[in-house]
Amino acid sequence: MAEPFKNYFNEKLVEELADSISVIHKKFDKKKLMKTVFDNEWEERELKDRMRHITNSLSETFNMEYVDSLKILRQVADDFEGFTSIMFADYVEVYGLDNFKESIQALEQFTKKSSSEFAVRPFIIKYPDKMMKQMLKWSKSKNHHVRRLSSEGCRPRLPWAMGLPEFKKDPAPVLLILENLKNDESEYVRKSVANNLNDISKDHPELVLKIAKEWYGKTKETDWIVKHACRTLLKKGNKEALKLFGVSKSVASEVTRLKMDESKVKIGSITNFSFDVKLKEKKAQKLRLEYKVHYVNASGGISQKIFKISEVELQPGEVKSYKKKLSFKDLTIRKHYPGKHLLMIIVNGVEKKAVNFTLIN
Repeated sequence: MAEPFKNYFNEKLVEELADSISVIHKKFDKKKLMKTVFDNEWEERELKDRMRHITNSLSETFNMEYVDSLKILRQVADDFEGFTSIMFADYVEVYGLDNFKESIQALEQFTKKSSSEFAVRPFIIKYPDKMMKQMLKWSKSKNHHVRRLSSEGCRPRLPWAMGLPEFKKDPAPVLLILENLKNDESEYVRKSVANNLNDISKDHPELVLKIAKEWYGKTKETDWIVKHACRTLLKKGNKEALKLFGVSKSVASEVTRLKMDESKVKIGSITNFSFDVKLKEKKAQKLRLEYKVHYVNASGGISQKIFKISEVELQPGEVKSYKKKLSFKDLTIRKHYPGKHLLMIIVNGVEKKAVNFTLIN
């Protein structure tokens, strides 16, 4: 089993942080930091709580003005990289809101080794115009991490982050940034552009469809962005989105022989399902195949999730068989519960055939 992310925030990391700070700040109390961080509740803390606890413990141990402590952290931050380095941006998020200039300079530095995508959001809320001018400037940076921050940081619905309700209502300031990045040389940046547009599509589907039609067919970069950006619309069977990619909801097709390997599936296990799909048209047609699962949630209700299988072109009368794995291992983003579930095959946005099964402990 993979190591839980929360365990990357550990004694070794905090000790290395304390040692690096001590080189710069001779009076830094390493023992106090270690004692404050690793209190009686440490083992029970989850990922974000551990990170925030380190942030608060750092401030308590520094016992100095924010700007002075930030100067020290900026000197040691380059000694760290990867996922756990987000703790530096978190320090700015918590303590730096009243020091715009110093904090923004630090977030630009910190994002190059990790990401400041969560930390910029309180600044956007407090200084919307000023901050979006900064984000627009970042979108033209020579550094791809900084350019990516300009898009990722203003996503209206960034997962695990505070929402940006003003951009859910009116994403116009965001679109200026995405326009600058739509042909970015970095796939890392372009993926953020696509994810941002996908967020926007949940509140403004017609706007994203308009942008998709304008961008599609221009370059290979924008083609990829548009396809990824429209994934929610495609999963919802949006007729215009499907049409853009050569898929018609009116195509005649048939799904047969749908079955699960097991009618009762144990939580934590992996099973399979299989089915055939047949094209019932006189001309070759493109089919987009997906499956939807009705999961039982914690309250006993149903939550639905759609997964893409493939896009394939079939000839008249052609039958294609599929066999897919279906995992019921608990994830950070999904916990499984016992009860009656349903699996549905979707062809070109149209629900075709379903099978029931039971999830058991």
